[in-house]
Parts: sequence; structure tokens; C-alpha cells
Amino acid sequence: MKAKAISTAIPVHTCILVGVINKTQDQEQATEYLDELAFLAMTYGLPTKNRFTQRLEKPDKATFIGKGKLQEIKNYVKEQQIDVVIFDDELSPSQQRNLEKELGKKILDRTTLILEIFEQRAQTAHAKTQVQLAQYQYLLPRLTGMWTHLERQRGGTGTRGGAGEKEIETDRRIVRDKIALLKERLRDIDKQMATQRKNRGELIRVALVGYTNVGKSTIMNLLSKSQVFAEDKLFATLDTTVRKVTIDNLFFLLSDTVGFIRKLPTQLVESFKSTLDEVREADLLIHVVDISHKNFEEHINVVKQTLQDIGAGDKPVILVFNKTDAFSYVQKHEHDLTPMHKENISLDEIKKTWMKGLNKPVLFISAKNKDNVEELKKTIYTLVKELHIKRYPYNNLLY
Repeated sequence: MKAKAISTAIPVHTCILVGVINKTQDQEQATEYLDELAFLAMTYGLPTKNRFTQRLEKPDKATFIGKGKLQEIKNYVKEQQIDVVIFDDELSPSQQRNLEKELGKKILDRTTLILEIFEQRAQTAHAKTQVQLAQYQYLLPRLTGMWTHLERQRGGTGTRGGAGEKEIETDRRIVRDKIALLKERLRDIDKQMATQRKNRGELIRVALVGYTNVGKSTIMNLLSKSQVFAEDKLFATLDTTVRKVTIDNLFFLLSDTVGFIRKLPTQLVESFKSTLDEVREADLLIHVVDISHKNFEEHINVVKQTLQDIGAGDKPVILVFNKTDAFSYVQKHEHDLTPMHKENISLDEIKKTWMKGLNKPVLFISAKNKDNVEELKKTIYTLVKELHIKRYPYNNLLY
């Protein structure tokens, strides 16, 4: 009698998404943000089965959403055997606990999902340490709401504070000690990386920045003729990659950095300080934008705000609109008198608007098809040359 074969297939978990419509976020924005949340979920490995939105003036203190919507989600989760429910907004510890109790499923909010993705994609010891620090910093203020044993007291000897210390205090101390240890470890890594940056000499430094998944790594590969990991997923790059690049007779350093995103957890910004130092210390930024994304203007603003937040908002910038090969629009009929929307503005019209309205160099390229890449190289060459001459006014015989 043959033994039954044991299945080794990994079960595919599914999720649903929950967003809200309010005074600051209309139906269109809620849909757009859930699109991004679905991409985040897919990056994490969770296909989205359905989406739920509710119009709310303010979130419910206990469950974030109202009772009727909660019941609707509960019925759907049970019928469709959903594994995870993901909220686009940050949940309080009590809201998360109440939702898990009511739905009987794993509950994630946007911040937790981003932290989980970072943990999943961290490869080097440096990136892993940064992600761990962000997770513990996120966990610390939430301990009270996460534990159900808070009222239970630990007696006996061997615990700081003597008999009767509450377990929550022990938990807090353990997390604080872990944070202190990780910060110390990162300080050592920061020193090593600062030394590495110093040892690179006095070459002009250029950094690629942009929203996540805009093609920075692909551009890095084109300019440096290297094979930096590039993937159509969010946060493909966590560790900064630095390459020495030559355009004609001019050498400079080019770095590819972690992508920014809407509502990037503050814990990640803090813990990835040493990675973001590549941006802070750069002489020139190449801000890459995905022109094919319907929200590219909002992405530009998110990146500009993040650069301001980390102290890099006043650096010279080349604005590069990438993925022109993927750009599409619905052409308006000549007799259509309705106002123009972003869905029916042509690429030529966008080019005229952006190239006219800014002082900085603006380019439109397709890194995938290598369209206009030579123009990008010429622009980089001109600006790096100017920066080099300013820094070394007596060393311009090379040009």
C-alpha cells in the first residue's frame, strides 16, 4: 500500500483592505491610497481579495470603523476565509486588540505592514539592525495595549524593583534595553560608514532619490554599468549602493537609496539615519519620478517633504520623469468642453508644463527602453563639472 504524498505547497494567504473617506480624504483619494496599500500587501506576499471603505467624520475609539461596517467585514472574512485584515491608517493598540478579538484574524495597519516588509527585505546586518530598531521603537509605546496580563503581578526575588513588579514594567525595560543596544550597534556602524564615505576621497557625490518603485535602481545600472538589484516591488532597495561612475572624462560617486513613501513611519526615518546620510551629504540629487503613475504629483510632494524633513531640501536637483514608455492617457474629443483632468493630459502637455515652470533641469526618459538616457548623462556631466570646478577652481584643465 502506497503512502500518501505529503504536500509541501505553501498556503497562499489572502487579505482585505480597509480605508476611510473623510474631510481630508475623498473617495478618489481613498481609492488611490488603497491601490498603494494593495501593492504594499502584494510586496509582502498577500494578494488582496476585496476592499472596504467607510465614510467617517472621525474614527471609532474602540474599533476604528463603525459597528455596521465591522459586521459586514466580519461576515465577509468568515465566508471567504480571509487570513489578514489591513487598515490604511494607523490603529491604536486598543483598536487593534478589539478588532482581532471581534474578527478573529490577524490585523495589520499601514505602519506595521511597512515595518514587516522592511524586515522581510533586509539582507545585510546593517539593514536588519535598522529595521529591528524601528520595530522596537514602534512597539514600546504600544506595550500597554498589547498585553492581556498587565494586572498579573510577578512576585519573588530576582526582579528589579522587588516583589510585585508588574510584568508590563519588565517588558518595557526589556524593550528599552534592546533599543539602547541596537542604537549603540548602529552608532558603531554609522562611524564605520562615515569613515568609508570619508575614504572615498573628494569626488562629487550624486544620490538617486524618489518615491519607492520609480526605477532608481534601473537608472543606477544604466549609469554605472553595474547590476544593482532592481525589481517591480516596493522597497526593493534597503541598503545604499554606491558606485564610481565615469561620464566622458569625469568621475563621480553615484548612490542608490531607499525609496520614500506616503506615511513613511517616523521610526524608519530615525533608524535609517546612516542610510539617509548618503542623501544629506550628496552634492547633487537626481529626483526620479514615475510619470506613468496617476499620483506622480503627490509622489513628488512626498519626496520633497521627506527631503526637507531630513535636512536635504536645499540641494541642487535634476528632476527625471522615468517610465515614459508606460505613460498612457485618454484623449479628449475636440468637442468635449469638460475641464482637463490628469487622465486626459498628454505627455507632450505635461512636458511643456513641467519644463517651463521650474528652474531646475527637467528630463523625460525611459530607463527600460534607454530613451533619452544620453541627454540625462549630458545633464549630469554639466552639473557635476560645475560643482567640481567650484570645489577645485585650479583643477579645471581636465575639461
